[in-house]
Amino acid sequence: MQNLHAALRLFLKQQTKNVVFVLWLPVRPEFTDTLAIKQGRHPILERMARQQPVSNNSYISEGSNFVIITGPNMSGKSTYLKQVALCQIMAQIGSFVPAEYASFRIADQIFTRIGVDDDFETNSSTFMLEMKEISYIVHNVSDRSLTIIDELGRGTSAEEGIGICHSVCEFLLRLKVFTLFATHFLELCQLESLYPNVENQHMEVQHTRSRDSGAEQVVHTYLLSRGCSEERHYGLRAAEMTSLPPSIIQEAKSVASKVSQQLLAKHPTDPETQRQRAVYHLATRLLQTARNSRLDPESLRMYLKGLKKQHEAELQAAGPARPTDSGS
Repeated sequence: MQNLHAALRLFLKQQTKNVVFVLWLPVRPEFTDTLAIKQGRHPILERMARQQPVSNNSYISEGSNFVIITGPNMSGKSTYLKQVALCQIMAQIGSFVPAEYASFRIADQIFTRIGVDDDFETNSSTFMLEMKEISYIVHNVSDRSLTIIDELGRGTSAEEGIGICHSVCEFLLRLKVFTLFATHFLELCQLESLYPNVENQHMEVQHTRSRDSGAEQVVHTYLLSRGCSEERHYGLRAAEMTSLPPSIIQEAKSVASKVSQQLLAKHPTDPETQRQRAVYHLATRLLQTARNSRLDPESLRMYLKGLKKQHEAELQAAGPARPTDSGS
């Protein structure tokens, strides 16, 4: 038996000689008034994947409680939404969370609208099922809830889908619900210019060209970044990966380009709105610091100095203030 153990140890030593192990340790979460996850990972995929998982940051606060997530198909939006929901559940049942740091606001309820399918038992189409689920959320959600919505309104026409999504977003915005809203309707990104507590984020992709054919390819990074997705017609890129005839793809691109010129008109943000947004962000960050800060005086001074610089940068990006009319 000793010889067997010695041989086994020698075998393992030889097999792992050139292997580098990365140890991902979970962290004990804190409970504050903010959902903040640093380098969070999907707790299930982390166990299933045979490679280093992609980690992302998450931040939802009172001053930025509504996050709109855009990005191409298969870029990781749905996985990210499920990751945040699972981490919230793990924290509230007393479990450690797969992240470098994690802070959560205790949610009274967690609402999700994820997935597309018909319901034969109730004779409900995909769109009807969407409406039933979102109706339940609207009637039961509170300002202490966590709401996660994945591509609402894709079971109907684009115009109706955008209208429903816009109305639901404004309803949740009025309640100050912590919300993650993934969508393919890029028009919803304009909500950021209307509401200071809306933040646009997107899943990054990279473009490469094949050396053999010269065809452009899209590489998914699964990394979440600030801003709205700049990708256009990514559904057609996904269609190109199938066996659809090239003539159909080219015709689809031509029609989609013409439709985009009519529907995707850009609306510049008013400088005064940007300045008000910057003031709003500064005020909410100061309130959050006053409630939850555990920094020593010197660290707090440096943090406040950083907030000041960030506020000044946002004001500078907004441009000069518009002069007010003085009545005689």
